[in-house]
Amino acid sequence: MLIDTHTHINAEQFNEDVGETIERAREAGVSPLLVVGFDTPTIDRAIELAEAHEDIYAIVGWHPVDAIDCKNADLARIEALMSHPKVMALGEIGLDYHWDKSPRDVQQRLFRQQIAIAKRTNMPIVIHNREATADVLDILEEEHAEEVGGVFHSYSMSVELLPRCLDLNFYISLGGPVTFKNAKVPKVVAQEVPLDRLLVETDCPYLTPTPFRGKRNEPAYVKYVAEEIASLRDMAFDELAEATTANAKKLFRLP
Repeated sequence: MLIDTHTHINAEQFNEDVGETIERAREAGVSPLLVVGFDTPTIDRAIELAEAHEDIYAIVGWHPVDAIDCKNADLARIEALMSHPKVMALGEIGLDYHWDKSPRDVQQRLFRQQIAIAKRTNMPIVIHNREATADVLDILEEEHAEEVGGVFHSYSMSVELLPRCLDLNFYISLGGPVTFKNAKVPKVVAQEVPLDRLLVETDCPYLTPTPFRGKRNEPAYVKYVAEEIASLRDMAFDELAEATTANAKKLFRLP
């Protein structure tokens, strides 16, 4: 059994077949699923799916790309949702310097505000980092995010930064890129992360693993991520699955 710790089956790409997608995941031994909402429509849908399915849980926050659109009412709603029985973390939050929609100072302010919400509500946080590593780590340290911990989703930083991330009380989550032939850094990271701090994810519908690269990703495919990591670590798949499942249950306080 595997847990897909980061899915977007609340995205429009799944509008026509979300039920079948969930069932394929279960048939592949992937359950529960954690669905991430990062703006009003996707938060609404994440909560809807979590309330409709016993083995689906929600993670809600406000994405840095859309930081400029976030209002005080949105932050208040996110804080209120931290007490929802099916909401297990605050995210995905962080910084994204690849896109130009939201100025960096606006992103940084929202990032700090959401870390504060997580600390007030004692919830782990899910980090999005794109081309902003130095600022992400500095803000996490300055805001003492280690008090709640969380996960670096779709970890893309260097092996050398792993100790700093682990010192912040964070887990490391790997997805489809670890299966890509020329993705050297994720493969080394997969070997170096302590087993008790490792998670697996799809980030579906994005970052589809080999052998389905180029097609829509879905939670059932997380097994290809786990198989590759187990191979890289020279360990049995079942052992890797058991460890990552235990880690996910511990971090997200899953039953």
